[in-house]
Amino acid sequence: MEILILIISLLFVIAGIVGSVLPALPGPPISWIGLLILYTTPGIAFDYWLLGITFVFTLIIVILDYVIPAQGTKRFGGSKYGIWGTNIGLIVGLFFPPFGFIIGPFLGAFIGELIYDQNDSKRALKAATGSFIGFVASTFVKFVFCMILLGMYIHTVWKYGSVWF
Repeated sequence: MEILILIISLLFVIAGIVGSVLPALPGPPISWIGLLILYTTPGIAFDYWLLGITFVFTLIIVILDYVIPAQGTKRFGGSKYGIWGTNIGLIVGLFFPPFGFIIGPFLGAFIGELIYDQNDSKRALKAATGSFIGFVASTFVKFVFCMILLGMYIHTVWKYGSVWF
């Protein structure tokens, strides 16, 4: 039974890593649930502090995942139209795999800025670039965090592995 729980928790952690790159899946929360499942395994001491701290970081990263692309748009001179365009483009881009989730925020910000001021395409392009940079930064943060959770998983299984293997 313990091996089954280990496999299920590992699948959650790996799905979280995939979700850190694909916006359709909430990567960090899925990886955190994998870690939580791991700590329900008999023979592994439940670590409230580790789970609590990683949960707080998970929440912060989920919030930042929406804030960073919008702030990238804003910092590069975008308006609220560009920020809304970024978010709408991200959602619409999910329906156009494999690159829609990358191109969507860029095009959304660009179109949003053109709606705001159709005569200033340079500013619209600059805001769209900021959106893209924000998206890449957000994805990088999520990926690194999910890899850290994978490292915690591996460390915990290694530490308590003599119980099962």
